[in-house]
Amino acid sequence: MRKFQAMLLTLSVLLALRAKAQQSLPLKLIATTPLPHLVGDLEFFAVDLKGNRLFLCAEDGKTVEVFNLDTGKWMQSIKDFVAPHDIVFLPDSNKFIVTDGNEGFGGVKLVSGENYKILDNIKLPKDVDAGVFNPVNKYFYVASGSDDPGGKTHLINIIDTKNFKLVGNITLPGSRNDAMAIDSAGKKLYANNVGPNAVVTVDLETRKVIASWPVPATGNNGLALDEANHRLFIATRKPPKFFVFNTDTGKIVATLPCAAYNDHLSFDVLRKRIYISGDSASVFEQRDADHYDHIVEVPTATRAKTSLYVPQLNRLYVAVSGKSIPNAKLAVLIYQVLP
Repeated sequence: MRKFQAMLLTLSVLLALRAKAQQSLPLKLIATTPLPHLVGDLEFFAVDLKGNRLFLCAEDGKTVEVFNLDTGKWMQSIKDFVAPHDIVFLPDSNKFIVTDGNEGFGGVKLVSGENYKILDNIKLPKDVDAGVFNPVNKYFYVASGSDDPGGKTHLINIIDTKNFKLVGNITLPGSRNDAMAIDSAGKKLYANNVGPNAVVTVDLETRKVIASWPVPATGNNGLALDEANHRLFIATRKPPKFFVFNTDTGKIVATLPCAAYNDHLSFDVLRKRIYISGDSASVFEQRDADHYDHIVEVPTATRAKTSLYVPQLNRLYVAVSGKSIPNAKLAVLIYQVLP
């Protein structure tokens, strides 16, 4: 009898600890929107806070998907794209720009936020991919391939969003980059370059590379900037690691393992957390500029690699892709960020 009572007590303690651990997870799943009409890769998100809309680029579906930002409910698909990758919503004009391209095509499309009709198009070099918006000069910087036959360089195409014009470009080393960030002054751009496996810094006034920091890994993807502490965060796939760079010196000050097959990385300034999405969601806490703790690995789904943290809503939106996954169930997952 005593042995049985002891077993019950042990089981009760384990269940209580498990329940407490689940309650203390920093990300709580609050909504799941299945996407049975889509296949393949899902790419970048954008939000329209005033219009309560969430946009998602479905690369292989050749659409931009529209959702209710609050509930996650699917609203409609916008067609007539080739391979949409990234998107920036322009609240002042109720329009958005989509980067659209693959190995044989490149461009950006201007889309009405009112009726979702494509209003204009700018042809760019092939392999258009990620973009980053500069709120200071209202330029949208879009990565693409170049005319370099050896693939040793690629371009950052500069789109003036006020009049939707191509106003220049910047040549960067390497075949492509998978993420960019711009400082709050709008003067420096940081790019996670694939090929040379490096992070480069670009002076946006001279449009020249002014620094390059080697990354001791491959498949560098997500990137975010912590300006207050002069730190830059990146994630790599091979091996899956989280790196912290000192932006004054270019030196790596911290390295930790992270989610496999990761793609996007976000910095939660209020809570001093970093979220990295991949086959799970890695959550790190910043103790100070040089010290970081891995809090937890939050279960998500295989290939749940692209994501967007929206600080105004304290939510993390995650897209579950299906490329190379038999019978994949694509979806958008919404997580509430908890204290």
